[in-house]
Amino acid sequence: MAGNDFDPSQLTASQQEALGTYTSVTNQEPSAAVPLLKRSQWNVQIAIAKFFDGEAPDPVEEARASLASSPAPPSQSSRQETLMNGFSRSPRPHDRSHLDPAPRIVPQPENQNVYRPPFVLALLLTPFNVLYRLLSGSYRLFTYLFPFLPRLLSGLSGSRAQPRRSKDTSGRRPLNPRDTAARFAREFEEEYGHHDLKFFENGYAQAYDLAKKELKFLLVVLLSPEHDDTSTFVRSTLLSPEVISYINDPQNKIILWAGSVQDSEAYQVSAALNCSKFPFAAIVAQTPRDSSTSMSTLARISGLVPPSAFVPKLQTAISQHSAALERARTSRNEQQETRNLREEQNTAYERSLAQDRERARQRREAEEARSRAEKEEKEKAAAAEQETRNREQWRLWRAATIPPEPVGSGDHITRVSIRMASGERVVRKFEAQADMESLYAFVECHDVLQNGGPQSMAVKPDNYNFTYRFRLVSPMPRVVYDYVESDTIGNKVGRSGNLLVEPIDDESED
Repeated sequence: MAGNDFDPSQLTASQQEALGTYTSVTNQEPSAAVPLLKRSQWNVQIAIAKFFDGEAPDPVEEARASLASSPAPPSQSSRQETLMNGFSRSPRPHDRSHLDPAPRIVPQPENQNVYRPPFVLALLLTPFNVLYRLLSGSYRLFTYLFPFLPRLLSGLSGSRAQPRRSKDTSGRRPLNPRDTAARFAREFEEEYGHHDLKFFENGYAQAYDLAKKELKFLLVVLLSPEHDDTSTFVRSTLLSPEVISYINDPQNKIILWAGSVQDSEAYQVSAALNCSKFPFAAIVAQTPRDSSTSMSTLARISGLVPPSAFVPKLQTAISQHSAALERARTSRNEQQETRNLREEQNTAYERSLAQDRERARQRREAEEARSRAEKEEKEKAAAAEQETRNREQWRLWRAATIPPEPVGSGDHITRVSIRMASGERVVRKFEAQADMESLYAFVECHDVLQNGGPQSMAVKPDNYNFTYRFRLVSPMPRVVYDYVESDTIGNKVGRSGNLLVEPIDDESED
C-alpha cells in the first residue's frame, strides 16, 4: 500500500482515524506512515514513539530472517576445521551494515518529583523531622570545626562508601535542558577561553529532533571534567583549527551538541550511546535505509584522539551516509513541494469558492433589491391610483355640499375675483360668515361645477384626509390666505378682494 499504490479507501474506519491522528502529529506522508503503523499494529502512540525515538530492529523479524537464511548443519570435517581455525567467522553483510539505534533522551533529574506526604502523616513525622534537622546541623557544625574527620572516616570506610555518581557530590543544581546547555557553554568558555565552536543552545532531545527534521548530522561530544584526558582533548583536538573548520562547514550539515556528564542529561545520553571511555564523541543521524524514522549512531570516537584521526573518522562516517540523507532530503523536499502545491491549490480553490459565494450573494442581494423596488413601485402606483380615486370622489362629494351663490349685496356678502391656475378669471359672491375652507372648496371643485354640477349620490371617502394643492394669495401686497376653520371669508378678505390661485409644489413650499 506504500508508494504510488497507496489507496486510503482500502483502510478501515479505525485505521483511517489512526492514520489521520498520526499524520497530524508527525506531518509525515500517508504512504510512508502506513508501513510504520502496520509494524506498530495500528497503535498510534507506539507509532509516534517510534517516529520520534527511532525504530529499533524487530527481534521477531530478525529471528525469522536468521532461520530462513541459516545454512545446513555442518559436516564432521567442517566441525574439525572450525575447531582448528577458531570460532571466528566472517560477518554477514547484514551485520556489517547494522548500526546501533540512537534513542531520544529526555532528561529526568533525580529531584524532579518531590513527594509530599498527607497532612496527618506529616504531623506524625514532625518530631522525627525536627530531630533529623538538629542532628544534621550538629554534624555540619562538627565537620566545620574538625574538617579532617570526614576525610579520615571516608578513607576508613573503603571504596564502597564512594558515591555511585560523581555528579551527586559536585553540588550542581539540576536545570532545564536550555539552561543546562547555557551553563555548559559558559563553563567551557571560562575554562578554555574564547572559541569558534557553535554549540547547540538547547537540550539533547531538541538537537535530536532538529537533526531528524532537517536530516542533518548530530555530533555529540561528552566530557568528564574529572578525567585526565579531557583538557588535552579539548585543547589539542576539539579546539584545533581543522576540527573547528570541519564542524562549522555548512556543507557538512553538522549540529554540535556537547555536555558534561556531571549533568543528568549528558549522563543519560552517555549511557544511551554506550559510552565506554571519555572523552567521547558520536555521530548520530537518520538512516533512511533502515527506516524512514530511525536514528542511528554512525560512529563513535572514544578516548584521546588527535585531530589527524578525529577529522577522518568524521569524514568517513558522514561521507558513507551523505548520499542516503541527500536522497531522503530530496524526497522530503519533493513531498513538501507537493504538499505546498496542494495547499496552494486548496487555497486558490477556497478563494475562488469564496469569490463565487460573494458574487452569488451580490446577485441574490441585487435580485432582492430589484424585487423590493418593483414591489415598492407597485405599492406606490396602487397608492397613487387609490389617492386619485379618493380625491376625485371627495371632489364630487364636496361639490355637492357647496352652497349656491347668494344674491343681492350688503355687509353679509363678500365679492371675490379669483384668477384660476388656467388663467381664467371667476367672480363669485360668498356669504361673509362662511369659512375660508368654503372658498378653497369652490376653487377645487370649480371644474366639477362647470361640467354639469355635482352628483347628489357622491359619498365622502372613508378614512381619507383631503389636502388642497394650491393656496390663495392677494397680488398687491402679497398676502397668503390659508384656510382655518375659525376664520371667515369676511374677516380675511373683507367685502371684496382679488385673489390668485397659486399651485403648491410637492417638493418645496414657501
